[in-house]
Amino acid sequence: MNILYATSEAAPFVKTGGLGDVGASFPPALAKEDVSVRVILPLYESIAPVWREQMRFVMSIYVRLSWRSLYCGLFELTRGDVTYYFLDNEYYFKRRELYGHFDDGERFAFFSKAVLDSLPELDWKPDIIHCNDWQTALIPIYLRSLKNKALNGIRTVFTIHNIEYQGRFGREIVSDVFGLPETLVENGTLEFMGGVSLMKGALILADRITTVSPTYAGELSYAYYAHGLEGIIAANAHKLTGILNGIDQTLYDPESDANLEENFSSLDLSGKAKNKRALQRLLHLNENADIPVVAVVSRLVSHKGMDLIAAKLSQMMELNVQFVVLGRGDWQYEQQFLNAQSRYPGRVSANILYSAGLAMKIYAGADIFLMPSQAEPCGLSQMISMRYGAVPIVRETGGLRDTVPAYDEKSGAGNGFTFKNYNADDMLAALTAACRLYSEKDRWQKLSAANMTVDFSWGRSARAYRALFEELTAGGSDA
Repeated sequence: MNILYATSEAAPFVKTGGLGDVGASFPPALAKEDVSVRVILPLYESIAPVWREQMRFVMSIYVRLSWRSLYCGLFELTRGDVTYYFLDNEYYFKRRELYGHFDDGERFAFFSKAVLDSLPELDWKPDIIHCNDWQTALIPIYLRSLKNKALNGIRTVFTIHNIEYQGRFGREIVSDVFGLPETLVENGTLEFMGGVSLMKGALILADRITTVSPTYAGELSYAYYAHGLEGIIAANAHKLTGILNGIDQTLYDPESDANLEENFSSLDLSGKAKNKRALQRLLHLNENADIPVVAVVSRLVSHKGMDLIAAKLSQMMELNVQFVVLGRGDWQYEQQFLNAQSRYPGRVSANILYSAGLAMKIYAGADIFLMPSQAEPCGLSQMISMRYGAVPIVRETGGLRDTVPAYDEKSGAGNGFTFKNYNADDMLAALTAACRLYSEKDRWQKLSAANMTVDFSWGRSARAYRALFEELTAGGSDA
């Protein structure tokens, strides 16, 4: 079985967030399931020379995009069991940032069309193109709308990583930029709130739809989570499957992570205690093993629950905890956390930046990891925190609900502390319960060690995707 994984980012080449992590870890895991996997993404300016030096030029083609005829170079690199293709056009991709440009619709329309136009020129044909988020949503739309006999038989799977970002544009862009027939707007395939939504079109025209956790798949039937697409989700529910993302457990491994003061394992947590002391020293916190360190590594925005934390920060500090935050985001939260650092010297550390190395030190040194999101399609941070022995506190939503069963004090079952309603008092109650258990060292260490052994590897997800791919190729299209 041949799978082409189309994505706008994939680590280690280029990454802005969780999509890049998935692009790094999922294709190699799928390749281990005896699937031929190739990944295709843009050749951005930010891709480092160390990777460019390993690329081989394959060919160049001209891509028709409405009235435009545009150069596209294709480069190839093999890493492990996966072949990576990079599509080159300096006008579209030689820019400092991946996203946020005035012509993002045109840029990713070019990318999507170039993916399809390049396939007939290769000596390899995919059975399925696996598309990810709005930047690749035009692939199933082009495949179904612009008939090309050379692409006959190719199926599409479209994965929603975050439905909030839909690729919404004015309807005037459809024919002039995308080169698509206006009938796709008139018949409702693309039309959305007076404009167009590329994700809506992909949900209708893709053969299968997946999203990144079973709970999130169910949540998308509600308007609160679906951002206007709940009706389309309901109409296409027969195609929708929720498959939980994983993490790279080789990369996120406290036994070998070079960022740590000392490596440690679930069998010996003494190294975690040393990492806690090192973190306290590094961040100018009072060195005290008996005070729980509560950590947040996140974008500092309301969507991630920062309004709840800001509302209850003074009450949190009354619990005799230390609070560490790492991330950037809305100015109001950045300032609130910086003010708290001044108000609580030696107890609060506000790091308004993003550093991968510091993030790992925080995961390893923290006792409690706080993640009170409004919505979380999957979430990786709670899995990473558990891998490093930090006990998570999460709201029961999306992948947080699927990965953090609530701790039961009587039986000892469960992995963390949870709350259902998006409510600051409920979050504080969960933190209070966690601090109470923290005072019982033996029970706390047992929970911390058990969390480190939970299997969050990509193997389970890859097997689920392979089963879905096999069903699709055997049964044909439902779109």
